[in-house]
Amino acid sequence: MADPTADDEPTRAARLLDAQAKAERLFAEIEARGLIAPGAGEREVSDRVRDLANELFGTTRHWHKRVVRSGPNTLEPYRENPPDRVIGADDIVFADFGPIFEEYEADFGRTFVLGDDPDKHRLRADLPRIFAAGRSFFEADPDITGARLYAEVQRLAAKSGWELGGWHAGHLVGEFPHEWIDGADVESYIAPANDTPLRRTDKAGRRCHWILEIHLIDAEREFGGFHEELLTL
Repeated sequence: MADPTADDEPTRAARLLDAQAKAERLFAEIEARGLIAPGAGEREVSDRVRDLANELFGTTRHWHKRVVRSGPNTLEPYRENPPDRVIGADDIVFADFGPIFEEYEADFGRTFVLGDDPDKHRLRADLPRIFAAGRSFFEADPDITGARLYAEVQRLAAKSGWELGGWHAGHLVGEFPHEWIDGADVESYIAPANDTPLRRTDKAGRRCHWILEIHLIDAEREFGGFHEELLTL
């Protein structure tokens, strides 16, 4: 298999976009096939999505754990592992998957609302809107840091009546396996402590590409939603 780290920048960008397009198609099929439905357990849905990715693209690997969360579990940040929960008829559900396509990582998250709760539908509508506003803020500032973008996403969330559900709002993405990122390497995250420019190169001299993730919550009513995809392409 070819070494993806040898790809030039236009090829890297094209392959990251292609990976995201496949993830977008995967999520469209999740909705079209009604995989997220009342009465199904979160792990059951996660396994259905895993099998669907294999059916559509031959994808058998995911670079991070598969996440399907419903109801109060949607309050929990990525690192938590709440107990499996059966999806209810009036639930809000989000899915976060990181499939690997031809050695390139995708990271894609979307939210689904099963009932008629107007606040849950408002949250779902706010997620892509706040994502787009965050991306516009990023694009307008060539020297933007992770801290500045996080602060803006936090401001946008509060303006709409929501809180952020996690300590960061995105991270690096690239060839699999990309440079290991964890809480100790804050420069790999869109986070309050990251004062480095997001537009930079990595240790191998490649352009850094970023995922922007929006995790909005209503702690009082115990529900949240999630939206993520590429920020930099």
